[in-house]
Amino acid sequence: MKNIYLILGLLLIITACDNDLDQLPPKQLESSSLTDYAGVLNAAYHYQTATPTPLAIMGDFRADNMLMDEEPYPAFDRFNADLAGGDLVEQFFRPFYINLYKAILSANNVIDNSTDGTQVAEARFVRGLSYFKLVKVFGDVTVNLSPAPDVSDPSILTRQPAASVYNDIIIPDLQAAISGLDNSELGSGRATQIAARGLLGRVYMYQGSFGPAATELAAVISAASGLGISLETDFANVVVDGNSEVIYATPISSTVPDLYTVGTEFSGWFSGGDTKSLAPLDADLVAAFDAVTNDTLIGGDLRRALTIDEATSTGPKFTGGLEQDFIEMRLSDVILLYAEALNENGSAAAEVLGLLDPIRTRAGLATLDPATLNTPSLVGQAIQDERRLELAFEGHRWFDLVRTGTVDAEMGETINSNYYLFPIPNSEILASGGVITQNAGY
Repeated sequence: MKNIYLILGLLLIITACDNDLDQLPPKQLESSSLTDYAGVLNAAYHYQTATPTPLAIMGDFRADNMLMDEEPYPAFDRFNADLAGGDLVEQFFRPFYINLYKAILSANNVIDNSTDGTQVAEARFVRGLSYFKLVKVFGDVTVNLSPAPDVSDPSILTRQPAASVYNDIIIPDLQAAISGLDNSELGSGRATQIAARGLLGRVYMYQGSFGPAATELAAVISAASGLGISLETDFANVVVDGNSEVIYATPISSTVPDLYTVGTEFSGWFSGGDTKSLAPLDADLVAAFDAVTNDTLIGGDLRRALTIDEATSTGPKFTGGLEQDFIEMRLSDVILLYAEALNENGSAAAEVLGLLDPIRTRAGLATLDPATLNTPSLVGQAIQDERRLELAFEGHRWFDLVRTGTVDAEMGETINSNYYLFPIPNSEILASGGVITQNAGY
């Protein structure tokens, strides 16, 4: 059983010693005798646990929120080929890449073979989520929609355009998940209709399809209160497991070890718990909190104490360690995305900025004045500034800069767009005989 996945060309780099390929039931997944796909679906979910730490590092250390100290890790702050170095690839990009393709293969098996409609809808969600993570990190990617691909044809490894992956796989998968799911599993770490709708809204934002994005995000906000989803009254609770704001999270627990096994968990990186970055806080994030001083109602942004510790130059937002779930989506994130979509669609500044009021009030900040922020550009900047402070260390910052076209302006330097993406693990390229290609610049 252990070696059946090794035939998949997408995973050629995985060796027979990969114990995490063990799955129940102990039969080949294409076997006609396999009728219960619950275990296969659970495996698809579990492979997601390899992604939080890499996503958090890519999202915040690549951007202007966090810094690395020890070589070669400061390559995250150098926009050149250094990021493709061996240590970095092995620690961050390789486990991210291979485990997402394992999740996809497991999902394919459920989609093609299960007769349980809910299982299939969940698998469509997981597959859509997996491809979305791959595309936003690597751009064009290898596509497999089969539970048993014909590996005698190496052309199946050819990377497909990101736009096609969005339009032909991610969006249809999430639409199918919305149609096939309800919200009975909310808070369980499993797919729900509202999570699928929120993710679809985010996907549309990444595509620049602001009308469809607004429709999906509005539906999430409208449904939230009826499902018990609401903004936490105290910002200190927004990353606590199971808080009222969570729409979808990847569960992390010491009782079920995650598949990121090559170093410090995401919570430890921000708190200075890894020698490669003992004092990771970027002064630029401190300056961003300083910049709102005049906007405060009660003496300071209440998010500051939870987010940054200037004395130790660390980020104390996460304290759960191996018990800290990774929040993939929470309500304030959706509200800010919705505000952005409305602004891009030409809605009035007063309507858009009004959406930010409860988020800012919770943070102890004054509401924003549409008479002053009276252009789409000014409103858009206000939204992105809010996203930075509200969602710091949750893996969004770099990807927000890329999708909004503000990398150079926010990073304070001209950065070659080749480095908006991350390097494909070189072992994948070598094992494919060069059919899989490297991203430009690496």
